[in-house]
Amino acid sequence: MTEFLIETCTADDRKTIVSGINSFNLSKVSALGDTWLPVEFTIKNKQGDVIAGILGGIGYWNGLEISILWVDDNYRGKGLGKQLLKHAEQFAANKGAVISILDTFDFQAEGFYLKNGYKIFGELKNFPNGHRRIYMSKNLVN
Repeated sequence: MTEFLIETCTADDRKTIVSGINSFNLSKVSALGDTWLPVEFTIKNKQGDVIAGILGGIGYWNGLEISILWVDDNYRGKGLGKQLLKHAEQFAANKGAVISILDTFDFQAEGFYLKNGYKIFGELKNFPNGHRRIYMSKNLVN
């Protein structure tokens, strides 16, 4: 007989897990800011449709963590991604963030982030098969 069960996570379970890791982390290194401050912005066209967006947040050690930056195919090449990225970076810096961290794939936006001042600090080769997952950062303070 097993003493433990593995189950699908509920919203309450997720809160317990996040609280648990935050408590552990903060017992080792003090927080410099809020536990999590969302940094989420969209760009909409005249019809009100979302055509680009950025999702991320500032963690308690003052790092901007970008999860997603997306621009609709019909609006690529118009500078919207750069506008969103700069807006998020400036917003985060104004809130005390000192670094921006993200990951991308070689078939996504490696060149875009390099052009915008990001540096590669790690990569996972052959993931997905035949490609690279790239980890990047950028200092937000000079």
